[in-house]
Amino acid sequence: MAILNFARRAVPAPADTRLEAFLQGYSIEVMPRTAGKVEDFRALLPRGTRVYVAHIEGTPIADMVATAARLAAEGFDVMPHFPARIIKDGATLADWIARYQGEAGVDQGLILAGGVAEPQGDFHSSMQLLETGLFDKAGFRRLHVAGHPEGNRDIDPEGGEAVVMEALRWKQAFSERTDAEMALATQFAFDARPIIAWADRLQEAGIALPIHVGVAGPAKLQTLIKFAIACGVGPSLKVLQKRAMDVTKLVLPYEPTEVLADLARHKAENPDSLIAQAHVFPLGGIATAARWVTDNAGDSGRAASA
Repeated sequence: MAILNFARRAVPAPADTRLEAFLQGYSIEVMPRTAGKVEDFRALLPRGTRVYVAHIEGTPIADMVATAARLAAEGFDVMPHFPARIIKDGATLADWIARYQGEAGVDQGLILAGGVAEPQGDFHSSMQLLETGLFDKAGFRRLHVAGHPEGNRDIDPEGGEAVVMEALRWKQAFSERTDAEMALATQFAFDARPIIAWADRLQEAGIALPIHVGVAGPAKLQTLIKFAIACGVGPSLKVLQKRAMDVTKLVLPYEPTEVLADLARHKAENPDSLIAQAHVFPLGGIATAARWVTDNAGDSGRAASA
């Protein structure tokens, strides 16, 4: 009952209208095991919210599909992960697509390489998955791919972004020769400046894919630092390290207010920026993240059952 009580409480007026506008239409990420702890997502999220279902190595596809079906039945826009390096072959990919469509009505996906160091089958990159043509054949209308504002050592081992930019040009060309709506969903970061600079570089390079910026939801500082190091977060990790040195802030939970306010201000002042919206990683819990968004997004953050 605690979740239901949370959903019905009064929603305070957001202090920053630009932040409210930027949070409108935000997306969020869940895993089957964490989704199973939520009694009813309609008590937490706005109706129609896009919910990414993260596919971690070792998760049975049956659990993934069941979670997607549940979210779809509750009225949400479901986008499962398709991690290339844990998909054995084309037949397996076709089976996943068919199961998601048949059991959950899914017609979109986040196509990515995945965090596994060595491929477990025929695929090692998101581009190989896209090249199969299976998503197009199945009528997937929206395909998101990963973005890395602070670089990715898996792709560019020596640093820099030459290989990443080459891949993004390929994906831009793919979006132009297909009917799929495409966007870049980024790793979470804690500083708006490298994100904005990266978006500017993409635009200068002829990339026009909208950017859905990953941000970490409220969480304990120690939790965020652990995830940030594990996920290879780059320069913006210094924001957390600086915070950890401030004894007055060390025991307080981190909230993404500053980074989102900076992004919202940039978007308001530069409406043509590729930066389009926010994607929330609920590292401190789904309910905690949803509460924060509700408090900062006004009516656009109101839960479906509120």
